[in-house]
Amino acid sequence: MKVIRSALLFSLLMLTACTSRLPDDTPAGAPPQQLAPATLPLPTPNPDIHASETLGRAFLSAWEEADYAQMYALLAPSLRAGLAQSDFEQAYRTPFISTTGVSVTTVPKMLELDGAQAGIDFTVTWHTALFGNLQSDNRLDLVKENAQWWVNWRKDTIWPGLGDDLAFAAEYQIPPRANIYAKNDAGLAVPVTLVTVGVVPNQITDEPAVLTALAQVLGMTPETVQASYAQQPSHWYIPIGEITNEESLANEALLTLPGIARRDRVGRLYPLDGVGAHVVGWISSIPAEQYTDYRQRGYRGDEAVGISGLEAWGEAILAGRNGGRLYLVNAAGEYVRGLAERKPERGRAIHATLDRDLQYAAEQALGGRRGAVVALDVHTGAILALVSGPHFDSNIFVRPTDELQRQYLLNDPNHPLINRATQGQYPIGSVFKIITLAAALEAGGMTATSPFYCPGYWDGLGVPNRKLCWAKDGHGAINLKDSLTASCNVTFYEIGRLLDNKDAELLPTYGRSFGFGEKTGLQELSEAAGLIPTPAWKKATYQIGWGTGDAVNLAIGQGYLLATPLQVARAVAAVANGGVLYRPYLIERIDGNQEIPEHITSPMSVGQLPISQENLRTIQEAMLGVTTAPLGTAHHRFAGLNILVAGKTGTAEPANENDLPHSWFAGYYPAEAPEVAMAIVVENAGEGSTVAAPMFRQVLEIYYGLPVTPLPDPSTVTEGD
Repeated sequence: MKVIRSALLFSLLMLTACTSRLPDDTPAGAPPQQLAPATLPLPTPNPDIHASETLGRAFLSAWEEADYAQMYALLAPSLRAGLAQSDFEQAYRTPFISTTGVSVTTVPKMLELDGAQAGIDFTVTWHTALFGNLQSDNRLDLVKENAQWWVNWRKDTIWPGLGDDLAFAAEYQIPPRANIYAKNDAGLAVPVTLVTVGVVPNQITDEPAVLTALAQVLGMTPETVQASYAQQPSHWYIPIGEITNEESLANEALLTLPGIARRDRVGRLYPLDGVGAHVVGWISSIPAEQYTDYRQRGYRGDEAVGISGLEAWGEAILAGRNGGRLYLVNAAGEYVRGLAERKPERGRAIHATLDRDLQYAAEQALGGRRGAVVALDVHTGAILALVSGPHFDSNIFVRPTDELQRQYLLNDPNHPLINRATQGQYPIGSVFKIITLAAALEAGGMTATSPFYCPGYWDGLGVPNRKLCWAKDGHGAINLKDSLTASCNVTFYEIGRLLDNKDAELLPTYGRSFGFGEKTGLQELSEAAGLIPTPAWKKATYQIGWGTGDAVNLAIGQGYLLATPLQVARAVAAVANGGVLYRPYLIERIDGNQEIPEHITSPMSVGQLPISQENLRTIQEAMLGVTTAPLGTAHHRFAGLNILVAGKTGTAEPANENDLPHSWFAGYYPAEAPEVAMAIVVENAGEGSTVAAPMFRQVLEIYYGLPVTPLPDPSTVTEGD
């Protein structure tokens, strides 16, 4: 049988020739131009070449698309009769998974045709996540059955030498996860030896003693302990709870009773009951819906990965990169030959901007309330504390025995997993009067001493639409600067009306210039944009026009206005530092290694408040008066504190009129040389001067180790704002 070889640069082998034939009477040696052209007959094309090549290309293309069903359909019928499609597909999937395959490319090179047999030589490249590119030359056999070409498949078509007796095996080398630190290398996420405490029921000789011991060590009832292993096989090891290695050693005598067993593992610890939980996040098993993605990134599949917070944001940084060896093994699992090797790359530690002590103080002050605390370095935008309440202990996500606690947390109606500091959107009440005052001074033609009069109500929209001041008897004659200190609603109603009459865009524009109505640019956590209402927005949203009442509501931080605590803290930080609006950030630096240099974050200015230094000083003086002047809405809350604070109270009416208002206080300290700006909101808690302002003081007292002033009882307080 004649063997035909065809380079697969053409889809069909065709021989064409154009030659010249001398006429019979042409003299020998005649010049070429005298030759008579003639065409030789073309050979008949071989249809088997085209058919077999087309089949082979289709099979290899389907392989590149991981279309194993199509590949199976191209197998010879005699093969398919004895090979289940599921077994065929698994023959491809298993080694692909073993090698951390991402994709396959094939390059056909040569077709060899020999009667009813054919073969295509090709180069295959496996693109893998862990081992790079694996390349080999191989051959795809073809056969003609019933006048049609099919793939005559063998298992080593997948990879040379692979067959029933040989298989891929990968040995992973997983580097330890790097740590997350706060400032001054205070731990936020660190390694720890965890001890899983369990029982082997048929080894228990004194069950009451075992139940008492485990209940004491694990903080469970004896009944709960017993229920954990009831109905389980008596010879099994049954895990009951998890403790630290230190706790295990401290309870050595109790945990050596017959039937109690302990197993150690390296785990992740979030100190101080998960301080900074909403920032740091947690690790857990790879979610099922992300399993394929992680496998294609070189993960073995059983690692714990970042699920939220910095653990998720910095996954590639903290986890480093797995290493390993790929080799062929025989049916007995014995090493045959190596194919590839990659060294692991250690993770790099992340150093956050958080001041762990300040973060912990803010968490202690907020307690179990719904709300948030955000503290920023006024000169850089670095986030020193970012608290969302209710707090949760992120350690329950890394302890496999805490399933009940996890379910309780996930079903908590207070939604503790929501990061209210960056995603909570609230009206901010009188805190917005800072922006309204800036607009009045810069664009409203007013000065610090511009006079107003507050009888306790305002009829600027007509008597039927009368609006009240929080001070029922009014503030009487008062100037503009003192109106911020006293948080006089009547003054700011009037300012809202005057600014709107001048230009309806004035107040919304100043709101945006202070950073409201858009995301701050925080890179590491999700955040909401908030809302600054404008005439165009209202028309597009509600199909009705803007009215003076909208500006009046905005002037006191109500109406459609929404802001996040992070946005409020940033705006106050800009007031404190002289007018620079910074992009907040959470990463101070990331360690380097031999290949990657250390990364250090540089502060980024993203804007300048549109206000003169003279007018800015007016605002700063008015905010200082809030905590020090008799007119100040929070002066009695800061009396006796040896740290000078400037700030602004806020009482924001919620969407549900039957709920208590949101309590706000936003300020900075020390007022004479500002370093830290902080915003506090407590949901549905009451007036700003009653809850948030005293809580601001508590944060400082806890942080500086001062005696902590108890919060007032809201039910006994009649003050406003």
